Amino acid sequence: MTTEAAIAVRDLTVAYHRRPVLWDVSSNFPAGHLIGIIGPNGAGKSTLIKAIMGLVPVASGEVRILGDTLKRQRHLLGYVPQRSSVDWDFPTNALDVVLMGRYGKFPLFRRPGKKDRAIAMECLEKLGMSSYADRQISQLSGGQQQRVFLARALAQDAEVYLMDEPFAGVDAATEQAIIVLLRELREKGKTVIVVHHDLQTAADYFDWVALLNLRIIACGPIDQTFTAENLRATYGGRLNLLTAIGEELSK
Repeated sequence: MTTEAAIAVRDLTVAYHRRPVLWDVSSNFPAGHLIGIIGPNGAGKSTLIKAIMGLVPVASGEVRILGDTLKRQRHLLGYVPQRSSVDWDFPTNALDVVLMGRYGKFPLFRRPGKKDRAIAMECLEKLGMSSYADRQISQLSGGQQQRVFLARALAQDAEVYLMDEPFAGVDAATEQAIIVLLRELREKGKTVIVVHHDLQTAADYFDWVALLNLRIIACGPIDQTFTAENLRATYGGRLNLLTAIGEELSK
């Protein structure tokens, strides 16, 4: 795998109401890897994803996507937001949601064609959701809704995928389907960056990890970075949550 930066973040600071949420964050996220962003609640994980996407204002710093600016490279990014941030009562069906992922592939005001609909259906099929294409998204379960949003990201045919807690609140079958998909994307040379909260599965799911708590505590290959010492530095006094994991990593 290459270590070329898919995303390079330099001196990035984000503040809400003058309160820093990210402070002077600098890191390279290498291309062709499955990367976890891990840290305690309030550490700025989701904010980092949104800052990379240009969805929140930054106080200072720079983000480069595959060596160029976000403005020039935005079309190379696929995004899966937190499920809790989506208005699931919006009157649209699963197929139309996935078709939204195709909008960046054709000129303004051009409607999706047969090819776009075929690609959207293929993406739904890949997530086991083709039979729900005409179902209103409000009528889907939480796991099914998440699969639809992953299908939308697939339809974008991006080079870099940013996913904000895709495993949160889904059933075991959906979680397994998601990790299989993410590994397939990595095998195709795509870069996948995932905000993740489950320390128990992190070492199995990711080959690269960034530990974040307002700042980057450590970032690198999972076997070198996901250590008991780095986890303690990231989570501070919350050691009761890390005892079993720390003991396992120390073996």
